[in-house]
Amino acid sequence: MGAERERIAGFGRLEDGLLQAGDWYRWGPYVSERQWGTVREDYSADGNAWDYLPHDQARSRAYRWGEDGLAGFCDIEQRLCLALALWNGRDPILKERAFGLTGPQGNHGEDVKEYWWYLDAIPSHAWNRWRYTYPQGPFPYQDLIDVNARRGRYEPEYELLDTGAFDGDRYWITEVVYAKAGPDDLLMAIQLTNKGPEAETIHVLPTAWFRNTWSWGDDGGRPGLRASGDRSVALDHPIVGSMELIGAAGPDGAGPQLLFCENETNLARLYGAAAVTPYPKDGINDHVIHGAATVNPVGDGTKCAFWYQVRVQPGQTAELRLRLRPTPKGRRSAADPLGAEFTQVMAERRAEADEFYAELTPASASADEALVLREASAGMLWSKQLFYYDVTRWLDGDPTQPAPPDVRKNGRNSKWRTFDGFDILSMPDKWEYPWFAAWDLAFHTVPLAHLDPAFAKYQLIVVCREWFQHPNGALPAYEWDFGDVNPPVHAWAALQVFAIDGARDLGFLGRVFDKLLVNFAWWVNMEDAGGNNVFEGGFLGLDNIGPIDRSHLPAGYLLEQSDATGWMGAYALAMGAIAAILNWSGQREGQDLVLKFLEHFAGIRTALDQQHLWDDADGLFYDRLITPSGYAVPVKVRSMVGIIPVLAAMVLDGAMLDNAMTLNKRFMRFLQREGVGDIEKLAETPQVRGEGASRRALLSVARPAQLERLFAKLFDESEFLSPHGLRAVSAYHRDHPYQFDAEGYQSSIDYEPAESTTSMFGGNSNWRGPIWMPVNYLVVESLERYHRFYGKDFEVEYPTGSGKRLTLDRIIADLQDRLISLFTNDENGRRACFGGTEKMQTDPAWHDNLIFSEYFHGDNGAAIGAFHQTGWTGLIADVILRRHGAVRAIGDVVRDMSKEAQK
Repeated sequence: MGAERERIAGFGRLEDGLLQAGDWYRWGPYVSERQWGTVREDYSADGNAWDYLPHDQARSRAYRWGEDGLAGFCDIEQRLCLALALWNGRDPILKERAFGLTGPQGNHGEDVKEYWWYLDAIPSHAWNRWRYTYPQGPFPYQDLIDVNARRGRYEPEYELLDTGAFDGDRYWITEVVYAKAGPDDLLMAIQLTNKGPEAETIHVLPTAWFRNTWSWGDDGGRPGLRASGDRSVALDHPIVGSMELIGAAGPDGAGPQLLFCENETNLARLYGAAAVTPYPKDGINDHVIHGAATVNPVGDGTKCAFWYQVRVQPGQTAELRLRLRPTPKGRRSAADPLGAEFTQVMAERRAEADEFYAELTPASASADEALVLREASAGMLWSKQLFYYDVTRWLDGDPTQPAPPDVRKNGRNSKWRTFDGFDILSMPDKWEYPWFAAWDLAFHTVPLAHLDPAFAKYQLIVVCREWFQHPNGALPAYEWDFGDVNPPVHAWAALQVFAIDGARDLGFLGRVFDKLLVNFAWWVNMEDAGGNNVFEGGFLGLDNIGPIDRSHLPAGYLLEQSDATGWMGAYALAMGAIAAILNWSGQREGQDLVLKFLEHFAGIRTALDQQHLWDDADGLFYDRLITPSGYAVPVKVRSMVGIIPVLAAMVLDGAMLDNAMTLNKRFMRFLQREGVGDIEKLAETPQVRGEGASRRALLSVARPAQLERLFAKLFDESEFLSPHGLRAVSAYHRDHPYQFDAEGYQSSIDYEPAESTTSMFGGNSNWRGPIWMPVNYLVVESLERYHRFYGKDFEVEYPTGSGKRLTLDRIIADLQDRLISLFTNDENGRRACFGGTEKMQTDPAWHDNLIFSEYFHGDNGAAIGAFHQTGWTGLIADVILRRHGAVRAIGDVVRDMSKEAQK
C-alpha cells in the first residue's frame, strides 16, 4: 500500500459524520470559487440572487454562509481560509476571485470568464496543484459584459481569449501548489512565470482570513490574526489551537508587507451607512490599489495578506513560499521552515502523488490517456466544498440582522425547513454550480470511488441523512429549488461504488438501501399521478431537452414521460439487486423486497406498452401530453428521452437465476405477465437464453424486439452517433425541426449541437444536441448488461447503414474510445474539447491543461457549458479504466456473490 493509500485508509467512520474524519482530511480545497450570486446569500424579496449580491459587491460584503477565493484551502469547518490574490498594477481591483457573467448578463446564461485548471491532487490533499493565467494588461471586465450583452442566443459566447487580453503572450502563468508536512502543517508554493516579452512586476497577496461567524447572533466570539514578526502572523484556531502563518522573503530578498483588515461588510461603500470598522473586508484592496488608509496599522484583524511585489524577467519563473502550521512548542529549531525541509516535503508529496496515479493507471493506457485520467481525478478532488445552508435560519433570518421579507416564508425552499446542511460535498462546478445537485452527486461518486471509496460512500449517505432528505422521502434537488425532481440514480450509484470498492462494505449498502426505500415510496406515491406506473416528475435532470417546459406545464395538462418511467424501471431493478445482495450475504431477510421491486418493474414495463409510449413506426419511446380534454398527444422528438428506457435492464444468470426461482411462487406472477406459465418453458422466450448453469434471463423495460429498432437509431451517425459520443437530440432534427400543437398549446424544437438558444433553465444548459457524459456513460453501461445476456450471438449494424455488424462488446469499446477522444490528441495533435480555440490547440503552455466542461458540441466535440464541470464529466476517468479492463462490471460482482451464497 502506498503512502497516500495509508493516509486515507482511516476515513471510513461514516457513522461519526465527515467532520470526525481522519486528521489528513482536516485541510483541503473546501473553499468555493463563487459565493456571490448564490441562493444562500440571497435575502431579496424577488429571489434574484444574481442582483442581490453581484460580483462588484463581493469584495466588500461579508458572506453569511461560506467563502470564495482563488486556489482556496481551508479547514474542514471553514473557520480559517487561505487563498491567492493578485494585481498586475493596471486592474481597478485586486484579483481575489474569478470573474464571470451572471445568468441575465450572459447570452447563454451564467459564464465564468477566466482560465484556471486543476492539474493534480490526491485524496488526503497532501498534494494539490492549481494553475491560472492572468493578463498583464487591464482585465477587460466591462468589455466582456458589453459584448455579451449585444450578442443573442444564436451567437457564441464572447470569451476572455476573444478580447485580446493574451495577445503577444502578455500574461502570467500562476501556479499554486499545496503540500502537507503533517495533518495541520500546510505548505504553499506560488510560482509566477512571465510569459510576456518584457520584464514585469506582479503584486502577489496570499491571503488568510476567518469566515465571519460572529455577526449573526450565535457564539459572538471573534477570532483574530496578529503580526508576530516581520514575516509571520499568529492566530488561534478553534480546532487546531495556536498556529502561525509564515512567509519567506521574495526572490529579491525583500520580505512581504503584512496587511490587516476585518472580514466585515463595508457599509459606507455599499449603503452609505456608518462604518462598523475603518478596516472592512475590502480594506486591503483599497490600500493596495489606491493607497487608502484602510488597513490596520496596529497589525491585527480577521483578514490579512502578505503583500509581495515581484519583478520577473521575460520567460523566467519566481517562487514564493508560505507555511501554515501549529505554533512550535518549546525551543524553535534553527532550521529554516521555508528552506530545505520545505523543498524536501514538496518533492516527497509529489513522488507520492506519482505513485498513487501509477498504481491507478492501467499499464495498457497511453501516456495521453494517463494525463486525462490524472487531471480528471484532480478536478474531482479539487471540487470538494463546504456546503452550509440551514434553511430554517435562512428563511427566518438572523437576530442581529434585518428581518428577511415576509414573502420568503412561502417562497423558495419554504417547504424544506428540515434541511440543515453543513458538510463537505462534491460540487458540479465550484463557480457555475457551487451547490450540490442530487443526481450530479450520484455520478460524481463513481470516479471518486476509484480515488477515495469512503468519501464516495459518504456522498451517497449524506444526501439521504435526515437533515438532507425530506421527511416525506424526497431527496433535495439543488438549492434553487430543493423540491424539483432529479432522476433517481442513487441506488445505481450505490451499487457501482460498492462494486468498485471490492463488494465488501455491506453495511454501507444496507444503510443507503434503508433510506432509498423511503425515497422509492415517495416516487410511487407522489410522481405517478394516474397510479398507472407512468411517471411525470418535472425536468428530471434533462433540463430543456424537449419542446415543453416540463416543470411548468400549463394548467390542466399532464406529461407522461418515457424517460421518467425508464428511470423508475432502472430504480426498481437497482433496488431489487441491492435487496438480493443483502439477502444472499445474510445481512437481512430480503426475499420479499426483491419480489416487491420485481413487481414494480413488471408494472412499469407493462405500463409503457399500455400507455402507448412506444412508437413502433419510429422505433423510439416518446412522451405523451395529456390535454385538459383528456386527449393524448405523443411528443415525437428523437431524443435521449426515448432512449432512457433502455437503461432499465438486468441479467439474472447462473446462480442468480436459480436464487430468483427459489424465492417463492410469487415470482411466477412476474413470469406470467411475460407470457410464461411454466418455468420449463422459459427457454422458449426471447428473454431467456442458454441451458443449465449457463442459463440467463433478461429483465428489461425495453423488450428484445424493441432493442434492435432503438439501436438502429442510436447508432446512426445522421441521428445520435457523433464522432465523440451520443448526442442528446438526434441530428435528424437539424433538417426536420419538430413542431408541436395540442389544443392550442404550441411549441417547437430543432437540433442545437452547441449553446442553448432558449432561456429555459437560465439558458446555460442545453440538452438539445450536445454530448453529455452522464447519459453516454449510462447507455454504455447498460449495453454491457445486454451483452452479458446476448453474448457473441447478437450482432448489430454499427454504425447504422455501414453494412458492418458488430457484437455489443465491440460497440461498447468503440463508444468508450469516442468519449475518450474528446480529451486525447488526434492524429494532428489536436484535442476535440478545445474546438477552434487555437491558443489551446497549439500553445504548449495551454495544450495539456484539459477542459472537463458540462457538455460537448454534438458535431465536433468542443467543450461547452460550465467550464469546470468536472463533476459528472469526471466519469471519463472511470471510462478509461473500464476501457482497459481495470474495473469489474457490476454484473460480474453480483453473479459471484450469488454463487458464494449458494455454497
